[in-house]
Amino acid sequence: MIWLWIAAALVSAALAALIVHRAARAANAGGGANPALAVYRRQMAELDDLAARGLIAEGERRSVRAETGRRLLAAAGRAEPPLKVSGPLAILAAAAAVPVIALTAYVLVGAPRFADQPFATRLAGWRTADPQTLTPPQMAAVLRQIAAEKPTDPEPLTHLAVAELASNQPTEAAQALARALALAPTRADLWQLQGEMAVIAAGGEVPADAQASFRHALSLDPSLPVARYYLARARIAGGDLAGGLADWRALSASLDPREPRKAELDAEIQQVSATGKLAPAAPPPSQSAVASPQIQAMVDGLAARLKANPDDPQGWVRLVRAYAVLGEADRRDAALAEARKRYAGRADILSALDAATRQPS
Repeated sequence: MIWLWIAAALVSAALAALIVHRAARAANAGGGANPALAVYRRQMAELDDLAARGLIAEGERRSVRAETGRRLLAAAGRAEPPLKVSGPLAILAAAAAVPVIALTAYVLVGAPRFADQPFATRLAGWRTADPQTLTPPQMAAVLRQIAAEKPTDPEPLTHLAVAELASNQPTEAAQALARALALAPTRADLWQLQGEMAVIAAGGEVPADAQASFRHALSLDPSLPVARYYLARARIAGGDLAGGLADWRALSASLDPREPRKAELDAEIQQVSATGKLAPAAPPPSQSAVASPQIQAMVDGLAARLKANPDDPQGWVRLVRAYAVLGEADRRDAALAEARKRYAGRADILSALDAATRQPS
């Protein structure tokens, strides 16, 4: 294998030297087309090819392609002065040395003995991994594939929107949610989620587009608490203190006294009543808070897969651990009892199940 890399380095060095030599001759002869344009166009084509073969993620392709396109436009609008070459041999030597230096650095600090990890392989691993171990971008990649497999199902697109938002990709999140709404325009929860995304984008304020989404959500389901909360907050921010507080009090009365958000809302009502103004807007939710519905959805998907195909001991371990992490003791205990019954004669699996309940990752 090392001889292949050496041969590739030598060929690359020869090609680099030839390219620089011909470019220098053309520049000294009076200029010509900007060679950077062809390089950037080639890079963009190669990015598309790598994404089509599943070697890089779609998000990586978009970000790198956007940067390459920006450089292409900048190069196209820039007049290149003729290149005057005073030492062609030095330039040729430098061009030939670059691939050799790169190969040497790779051998010293890289991992040439390990196989490549193309994006398609990593994605397959994420789909079977414990959902708690996935980052928001990894969740988004999994859900993007599931949404492509189920193009008429709005549910994967809804969870994809949440995962994209948790990955700091608000444009992609809005696009996924728009596709979900196109499939299910009468789902009030999707309109409420659209309003929440607009609030997050506004740093906790309630802009006009968020208010429109919340109003449409309430026209479909008047009981939605998030939409009711933010519309009341917008009334107070707009100067209607009495009306906004009345809406908040009605919302508080409809909430279960055991819900933590009822206590938070009551405290906010008391603060606004005493001061006559809103507290500073709360910061946008953290990534973990935004991604929590997505984690729950993936755990539910794992439970459904085990119900259909229960002969998966590691799947049961992951499910028990996931329920433990989410604090769902009843579902954890039910899954644990089912798994213990199924693998009663397997001491190794029973031990892993017990560890999953005690030490959730």
